[in-house]
Amino acid sequence: MRSLLLFPLLLTSAAAADAVVTYDEHIKPIFREHCLKCHGEDEQKADLNLANFTSVLKGGSGDKAVIAGRASQSLLFQAITAEDDSERMPPKKAPLPAPQIELIRQWIQGGLRESSASKSLVAERDTSFKPAATLNFDGPPPMPESLPTFTPPKLKRPLPIIAMAASPRAPLIAVAGHEHVRLVDANTQKELGVLAFPEGQPNVIRFSLDGRVLMVAGGKPVQSGSVVLFDIKTGKRLTTIGDETDAALAADLSPDQQLVALGGSGKVVKIYNTADGKLRHKLTKHTDWITALTFSPDGKKLASSDRAGGIHLWDATGGGILLSLAEHKAAVRALSWRSDSRMLASGGEDGLLIWWDAKDGWPAITNTNAHPPVRPTGYYGKLPNGVLSAAFGPNGELLTAGRDKQVRLWAANGSVLKSFANETSLPLQTSITFDGKGLFAGDAAGAVRYWTAAN
Repeated sequence: MRSLLLFPLLLTSAAAADAVVTYDEHIKPIFREHCLKCHGEDEQKADLNLANFTSVLKGGSGDKAVIAGRASQSLLFQAITAEDDSERMPPKKAPLPAPQIELIRQWIQGGLRESSASKSLVAERDTSFKPAATLNFDGPPPMPESLPTFTPPKLKRPLPIIAMAASPRAPLIAVAGHEHVRLVDANTQKELGVLAFPEGQPNVIRFSLDGRVLMVAGGKPVQSGSVVLFDIKTGKRLTTIGDETDAALAADLSPDQQLVALGGSGKVVKIYNTADGKLRHKLTKHTDWITALTFSPDGKKLASSDRAGGIHLWDATGGGILLSLAEHKAAVRALSWRSDSRMLASGGEDGLLIWWDAKDGWPAITNTNAHPPVRPTGYYGKLPNGVLSAAFGPNGELLTAGRDKQVRLWAANGSVLKSFANETSLPLQTSITFDGKGLFAGDAAGAVRYWTAAN
């Protein structure tokens, strides 16, 4: 039975932009109602005066109170949204009403405008996609030709698709299964062969930049973990790297194929030489399990994320820390570099989808509700609102999957191009073919869904 199903397209419009919020019209009345008794002209606790626009920007003894474009990093916003009653402002009172908190968030995100005539204090950033120089590779795009025969173990039910990747040069998709990886023709959706992975469950799959090598990382939980490199044409195992005591949860192969980075429950990112398998660097800044690793296409940076929401950028060759990207408040499930190495996309269980400017670590585009769930009738609890996967395409487009059971295609400016319903099961992985025409999503029921970008 074929496991790749064709679903119709469902078009949706882009989310509406935040309204323009100003200090004079919207924010000062909120401060007057809740804050000026302690932070006004008569008294300034922590040397913070919120009674006028200039003093708000000046901040207090605890540094700046607001940072234009960064509500989550602004001390004032952190104070009014703190979950701990002893830390939240105003003290010994109920939290500010949600609509007022949202106005303050929009005011900060919108650039701290004083009045309707004021300009945003957030400098405009160029998020447009500029294709990198095309690399020339010898020979035709590599496709499986003479793979060894392997029969996957029979299972009572299909396992979730927890790893998947598209070749950057050929119409080829690699899909994880139990102790194996399936290679599928992206044009016909027919299986071309299977690669054995007796090490255990493949948790990560990556193609090399030239499409000739397939990296598979995984293992057996609380037993072993490693990375295996395969030749795409022959299925030959080229090398095995790492000897972990737990399964590898995150990994990537550098563009020049000289380095492999892997991480997992040990909270440490390890970088190995592929030539001799020797450990080159240990990166130890993370405080929780490593959830994703990815080298920039130009080979200069390595991005890593963890289960606590931390993201770090490293010097790929030297191993030094470059930037820490603080925005996510829950596990980061997805990291993906745009092919020009200018933007890094991250998606997390907090519902955030962010396009980061890799030059200085600024969140150039932030979507706080990328995959909003639909509340079932009669359900009053908190709904899961996570971004589970993100994959850039060749033209700067981004394909994501979320807990709302939707797969979305985003333009380079962060607007929604199309949405695809995956109503029967939760989509876990996304991939875009090398030419940008084919869109794939693997789900929790073990099926791989396919759409065309043109329709």
